[in-house]
Amino acid sequence: MSNYNVNNSTVESIISWIKNKMIAIPEIQRPFVWDATKVRDLLDSLYKNYPVGYIITWQNPDTKLKDGSVSSGKKILIDGQQRITALTAAITGQEIIDSNYKKRRIRIAFNPIEEKFEVRNPAILKNSRWIHDISEVFSPEFNLFTYINEYCERNPEIKQDELNRILQKLQQIKYSSIGMIELSHNLDIETVTEIFIRINSKGVVLSQADFAMSKITVNESYQGPNIRKTIDYFCHLIKNPSDYDNIKNNDSDFSSSDSFNRIKWVKDYNSSIYEPSYSDLLRVAFTYKFLRGKISNLVSLLSGRDFETREYKEEITEASFSKLNDGVLQFIDQTNFKRFIMIVKSAGIISPKLIRSKNAINFAYTLFLLLRDKNLEGNKINHIVRKWLVLSILTERYSGSPETMFEFDIRRFNIHGNPENYLNNVEEGELSEAYWTNILVNNLDTSVTSSPYFNLYVMSQIYGNDNAFLSKSVKVSHLIEERGDIHHIFPKKYLQKCGIKNRGKYNQIANYVYTEQIVNLAINQKAPNIYMGQVREQCELNATSKIGEITNKQELEINLEVNCIPISIFTMDFTNFDEFLLIRRRLMAQKIRNYYKSL
Repeated sequence: MSNYNVNNSTVESIISWIKNKMIAIPEIQRPFVWDATKVRDLLDSLYKNYPVGYIITWQNPDTKLKDGSVSSGKKILIDGQQRITALTAAITGQEIIDSNYKKRRIRIAFNPIEEKFEVRNPAILKNSRWIHDISEVFSPEFNLFTYINEYCERNPEIKQDELNRILQKLQQIKYSSIGMIELSHNLDIETVTEIFIRINSKGVVLSQADFAMSKITVNESYQGPNIRKTIDYFCHLIKNPSDYDNIKNNDSDFSSSDSFNRIKWVKDYNSSIYEPSYSDLLRVAFTYKFLRGKISNLVSLLSGRDFETREYKEEITEASFSKLNDGVLQFIDQTNFKRFIMIVKSAGIISPKLIRSKNAINFAYTLFLLLRDKNLEGNKINHIVRKWLVLSILTERYSGSPETMFEFDIRRFNIHGNPENYLNNVEEGELSEAYWTNILVNNLDTSVTSSPYFNLYVMSQIYGNDNAFLSKSVKVSHLIEERGDIHHIFPKKYLQKCGIKNRGKYNQIANYVYTEQIVNLAINQKAPNIYMGQVREQCELNATSKIGEITNKQELEINLEVNCIPISIFTMDFTNFDEFLLIRRRLMAQKIRNYYKSL
C-alpha cells in the first residue's frame, strides 16, 4: 500500500475545504510570517500558470471510541500553511495576524495594463491604472461589466475587450491547480513525524515541537486551540509584554477565558533571565507530566496511541490532552514561575547570558514542578533545584540531544523517596576529585567568553557578593546588571607589544576580570608588576588612590582573593604570563568548587 497519494486541486476548492473545516490549518491563528512581497510573487506565479509546489495533508489515524465505534481523523495541513493563508488573505480579504499579534489586511494591487502585481502603497492609491485590492475582483458582488466600463473611462488607452480578457484571466487564479500530497492515515505517528520534520520552511527545518503544536491546535474536542493559544501568547508576552493589548483586542474570545487570566500577569513582568519558546514550554510540561523526554511520544499520545497494543484510542487522546493542559497551566502559573526564577537568581544567575544551555534551565524548571507536586519542603526544593542546575552546567549534561537524559533523570527523581539521594549519587559519580583538580582546570583553558565554565566562575562571584577587581564599592553583580565589560589582567596591548600576538592566548578567560572602566583606563598598557606596584604603594602610604578605590592593604588582599588573583601578581610581567594563567585557572576552579558545595 502506498504511503501517499498525489492529486491536484484548485485554489477555490482548498479555500472552501478549509472554510468548511474539512482540512485543518494548525497555524491559521498564529502569526503570519511571510512578507507581503512573497504573497505578491505567489499570485504572479499563479497568474502566469507557473507551478507553486505541493501542499501536504495527513489524516489523523482512526481512533477507537469508548463505545467501540471508530472515529475518522480530520485531515491536517502539515505543509503549505503559509501559502494557503496567503492566498486566502489576498483573495477573500481575510485578515491575518502579524508578529505583534495585530490584525491587518494584506492588500495586493494589480495593474491590468501592465499585467503586474504589487503590494499596495500610497502611490498606487493615487494611480487610476491600478486595481487597489484584488479581493474586490474575487468578491461575489463584483460586476465585471460595470467595472470594465468605469475602468476604461479612466484609462482609455486600454480597450474593453482586452480588459475583459485580462480580468477573466485574473479571476482564473481561483481555478489554478495546486498539487496535493495526501499522506496515508495508515502511516504510524513516528513516520509522519519524520516526514514532517524533514520538510523545510524558509530554509528552517521544522521540529517535533512544531508538529506537536499542530496536533494540539487541530483538536477542538479537548480544548486544543485553547492550549495552543495559552502556550503561544505566554511565550510571546514574556518577550514582548507591550503586545498585551494587541492580543487582548485581537482575540476577544480567548481574552475572556480563564487561561488568559492566568497569563496576563506576564504583561507586568520584566525579567529576561528565562524567556521560554513554545518548544521549551512544551518540553517542560511534557516531561514533567508524562515523565518522558521524546516530543515524538507526545505526538503519539495526543493521537491516542496505546504503546502496548499499537492501537489508537480516544480515551488516551482525552487523558493526554488533560495532562498536557495541566502541565502547561503549572508552567505558566505566576507563583511557580516567579519562585523558580528566584531559585535561579539565588544561584548567581542574574543575566540570561550566564546560561548558554537553555536545556539546563528547562530541566531545572521541570524538576521544580515535579518536586512541588511531591510536596517537598520549600527549602529542600530550592536546594535540590539550585544545585542540580549548577551541576548540569558544570557537566554540560544537556548540551547534546537532551531527550534521553531528560527522561532518564526525571524518572529517577520521581522514583526516589528522597530526591536528594539521586542528586548525591550523580554528584559522586560526575564530580570526583579529579574533576575539580584536573578536568575543570583544563576546561578553563579557553578563550571563549561564553564558555559555561567562565559563566560558572562569574556566577560564583555574584553568589559570593564579590567586589569587582580593585573596587571596594562596586560589585561584580553591578557590572553584570549594567552590562559592564570584562577586561584583561595582563593588558592586551601590553602583551601584543611584548610579542604575544595570538588572540587565543591573550584572550584566555583566565586573563579576564570584571572591573570598572575607570580602573581599566588607569591600568592602560602597564605590566601587572607596574600597576599593582602602584596599588600596593597607595595602600602602604594610605595615599590618594590612582588605580581603583582600595587604599587599605587588608582590603586589597581580600579583593585579590575573591577575584582569584595570586599574590605573585605584584612581581609578574609578560615572562610570567603562562605561569599566571595556570595558577589562576586553579584558583578559579577552586572558587567554583567552593561555590557549588555551598549551594
